[in-house]
Amino acid sequence: MQSVQGTDVMSSTTTSLPSSKSVFIKWGLLASVGIVNGYATVLMYSRGETAFALLTLILTALALYIFGSKKTYAHRYIYPGIAGMILFILFPLAYTVSLAFTNYSAKNQLSFDRAQTVLMDRTFQSGDSYPFTLYKTENGHRLSVKKGDQLLATDVFDLASLSATDMDLQPVDSVVGEKEKIKTIISNKVALGNLDLHLPNGEDIRMSGLRKFAAVVPLYTMQDDGETLYNNRTGETLRPNTEIGFYQPIDENGQFIGSTVSPGFIVDIGAKNFERVWKDDGIKEPFVSIFIWTILFSALTVGLTVIIGLVLASIVQWEEIKGRAIYRVLLILPYAVPAFISILIFKGLFNQSFGEINMVLEALFGISPSWFSDPLMAKAMIVIVNTWLGFPYMMILCMGLLKAIPDDLYEASAIDGANFLDNFRTITLPLMIKPLTPLLIASFAFNFNNFVLIQLLTQGGPNMIGTSEPAGYTDLLVSYTYRIAFEGGGGQDFGLASAIATLIFLLVGGLALLNLRFTKLSQD
Repeated sequence: MQSVQGTDVMSSTTTSLPSSKSVFIKWGLLASVGIVNGYATVLMYSRGETAFALLTLILTALALYIFGSKKTYAHRYIYPGIAGMILFILFPLAYTVSLAFTNYSAKNQLSFDRAQTVLMDRTFQSGDSYPFTLYKTENGHRLSVKKGDQLLATDVFDLASLSATDMDLQPVDSVVGEKEKIKTIISNKVALGNLDLHLPNGEDIRMSGLRKFAAVVPLYTMQDDGETLYNNRTGETLRPNTEIGFYQPIDENGQFIGSTVSPGFIVDIGAKNFERVWKDDGIKEPFVSIFIWTILFSALTVGLTVIIGLVLASIVQWEEIKGRAIYRVLLILPYAVPAFISILIFKGLFNQSFGEINMVLEALFGISPSWFSDPLMAKAMIVIVNTWLGFPYMMILCMGLLKAIPDDLYEASAIDGANFLDNFRTITLPLMIKPLTPLLIASFAFNFNNFVLIQLLTQGGPNMIGTSEPAGYTDLLVSYTYRIAFEGGGGQDFGLASAIATLIFLLVGGLALLNLRFTKLSQD
């Protein structure tokens, strides 16, 4: 009995050790994750990346809460999914929406403090200049500068491996050595141009010509209020214009005048980007036109692919046709080939001068359509190519759905004397529409944002005339947003692009909810 009890005690002691060890390891890992991510959060916040610091803080706090609490420890398996949803869906969405209310663009990318620091680091060369001479001595090279009647020179340095950017000038009586020729100065112009020479009175001079150094002074001087800058070269006073995100000169009344000074900084502008979409005719008209075309393109593509896919699925499953397997493989091939390859091939086939399609049309009918320069023909080309790319997918879906329909229903309808159209209207379509509807909605949403097709085939062209931002007749909303963000004539306008992306999200979400509502009503 005692031995048995002793064995039980030993076994219980032995089994408790791994539990304590695992708890220690667990809390050690959680503490390490908290410390590392906390440091990263502070670092990102100090560099002005507030959004990413907040994201890191949320993910870290959520992880520590789930893995550290007994109540929530059972949810540890779903944490990767939650973190992924926050990281790849919610955060990009929230970040895009937040940018829509700012002036973020290629000209306005910095914070106010960072833009102010960049301006304060700028210098200019004043009118005072001093001739210099480069001497070659026994131990290296020396620079001499003549300031009035005073001769100043640097210490000896190695010109071939000049890495220093600061050197002091000291008064000397003369410099012993051989004067270097102008070609030596020219060949080492970059190294000498990066050199700052310090005069005995504290002034800095830099190379301003092949034979001269000039005094370098700060371009701007910060005033007592910590915001106003004084231009030492022009005598202008500049203040930050928080409405547009730039420093700008002001007059004696404090009114902004003249041109803005880059770099700009990011400021909140409210709903001005959304107002531009509706108030600026150069944006509103192409936006409405592109929105209508996007709806038509998506609806036409889904409709055509479903009709063609259903017809072909019915044909290849007809038992009277010989070689049905070969036909299935041939019809599925367009879906098997990568889309970007097919799009580029079609781009060559539709070439207006050398494409095979125009050669055939001209030989048969004497016509040669302008596929890439005529808006209507360009849109027709887009629909044709996308239908070619999409019908195999719909055919595969319809083949599976047709197989699921019991043959008894068709046999019963045949006894009643129903024809093919009656079978399709009363049996095939009702039984296929419910499982097919979610897939049609997904296909519509995919084509609504079919950026690859537009970018590879037409790049949105032909371009519209008289627009404030680049826009084309075959642009979808997604490609129109891309062009505003990266090809804008007035600079890459990420704020406006984010506003349009937000509108696209609301429109697509609304259409999806509307489709789901109609689907639910039809099912009820």
